[in-house]
Amino acid sequence: MSGSRPPARRIIGVETEYGITCAPTGDGLPPLDADHAARELFEPVVQRSRSSNVFTRGGARLYLDVGSHPEFATAECDRLEDLLAQDRAGELVMADLAQQANARLSAAGVPGRIHLLKNNLDAEGNGFGCHENYLVRRRGDFWNDARTLVPHLVTRQILVGAGHITGDAERRPVAHLAGPGHSGYVFSQRADQMWDAVSSATTRARPLINTRDEPHADAERYRRMHVIVGDSNIAQGSTLLKVAAMDLLLDYLEAGGDLRDLALADPMRAIRETCRDLSGGALLERSDGRTLTALEMQAEHLERLRDHALRGDIEVTGLHAAALDLWERGLEAVRLQQPERVATELDWAAKHQLVTRYCQRHGTDLTDPRVTRLILAYHDVSPGQGLRQRLESAGMLRRFIDDEACRRAMSTPPATTRAHLRGAVVARAEDLRRDLTVDWVGVRLDDGASPTVTLSDPFRAADERIDALLESMEHSVTDLPTGV
Repeated sequence: MSGSRPPARRIIGVETEYGITCAPTGDGLPPLDADHAARELFEPVVQRSRSSNVFTRGGARLYLDVGSHPEFATAECDRLEDLLAQDRAGELVMADLAQQANARLSAAGVPGRIHLLKNNLDAEGNGFGCHENYLVRRRGDFWNDARTLVPHLVTRQILVGAGHITGDAERRPVAHLAGPGHSGYVFSQRADQMWDAVSSATTRARPLINTRDEPHADAERYRRMHVIVGDSNIAQGSTLLKVAAMDLLLDYLEAGGDLRDLALADPMRAIRETCRDLSGGALLERSDGRTLTALEMQAEHLERLRDHALRGDIEVTGLHAAALDLWERGLEAVRLQQPERVATELDWAAKHQLVTRYCQRHGTDLTDPRVTRLILAYHDVSPGQGLRQRLESAGMLRRFIDDEACRRAMSTPPATTRAHLRGAVVARAEDLRRDLTVDWVGVRLDDGASPTVTLSDPFRAADERIDALLESMEHSVTDLPTGV
C-alpha cells in the first residue's frame, strides 16, 4: 500500500538449552550421568579454546549452562531467514559434537551413546528453557507495553507449543486425543513451569517475561525484551510463527497500538487452562471481568495486526506474510479440531499426528513406553537418532530454510548485524591460533597490548576498528621470528 513501510528493523535472537543423556548401548545402567556426558560433549571445545563458553565463527555463543545443559544462543539476526538458519545451525553444532563424543566413547570401550534433546523437560520433570530476545528502543513506558503482551504469550501455545504428554495420561482410545485435553496430550511442555507474568527472576519464579535490564547494546538507546516462556521447537514453522508474531506485535505497539483491553485477571491460571484444552476453548477471564477463549484471544491479536497492515502502517511480505498465513491456518485447525491441517508446520500438531497414527497402528494409548520413546525421538537432534531429518525429507515437516543455508550458518554469521564483525575476528583468530577474549559487545586480542574493541551498536556490520584488528593479527603473525 502507498506509504506503507516494512516492519521496523529489529535484532532478534534465540537461546536454546538442550537436554543431555547417555543411554546404555547394551544391558545395564547408563555409563555416564548428565554432568559427565556434558563434559565429554564439550571436550573438543575446551581443548581448542580452554573454555566451555565460546563464540563461534557463525557469531553465535556455545556454552555449558547451569545444570549440565549445553546451550546455543544464536547470533544477532535482523532477518527472519537468518534467525531460522541460525537456530537450526545450533542443532547441527550439537549434532556434530555428539557424533564426535560418541566416536570417542566407542573407541574407549564405553558402552553408552550420548543423546541431545531439543525439548524442555527431563525424565524427572526438571525444566529447562528456550528464551527469545527482542531488541527495543529504550522508552519510559516500555514495561507498560511489555505487560500488554502477556495475554499473547499465555495463549500462543495453541499455535507454537511443542506438544506434550503429561504424567497423568489416561488409558483411553486414541480417538479421544482430539478432545478438550483430558487424555494427557496438551499443547505445551513449558506452561506448567511458569509462575509469574513479569519478573526479574529466571529460575526461582520463571516469569513469562524477564525484566533484567541487560541489552547487550548501548543502554541509553536500547533495552532487551527477554521472553522465557517459549517451548523449544523442532518444526521451522513453529519457530517462524513464534518470533515473527512477537516482532510484528512489538512493531504494532511501537506504532501506537494498544492491547491493554485484553489484560488477563489471572495469567498463570490462564496459561495452565489453555495448555490442557486442545479445543482452544479454555474460557479466560479478563481484568475487566469479561471472558473470551484462548482461540478468540489469538484471533484478536491476529486481527489487530492485519488492521495494522491494512491501514498502511506496515507492508507485510516474505516470511512475515508466511507467518501471518500460518497463524490464521493454525487457528482454523484448532477451531475445527483438525490438527492435520498444520501437521507439517507446527510441532504440537505434527507430534499429535505421529502419536495418533502410532497408537492406532499398534492398538495402544499414551501410557505405552514406546509412545514416550517416539516423543523423545522427535526432539532428538543426535546424528541418525532423531525424526526431524526423516520427516523433512519425506515432506512431513516443511522446511522454510534449506539445509545448505542452515549448515552455512554454522560458520557464516548474518551479514547485516554486529555478528558479522564478531564472526570474522573469531574465524581469523582460530585460523592463526591467536587467543581472543569475546563477548556480545566486545572483542580483544590477548596479546597484552591490544585494547578491547567495543561494539555497542548491534545493527552495525562494518567497523574500521575491526578491520585494523584483523590487519594487526596478520602482521603480528608474519612478524614472528622464524620457527615460532
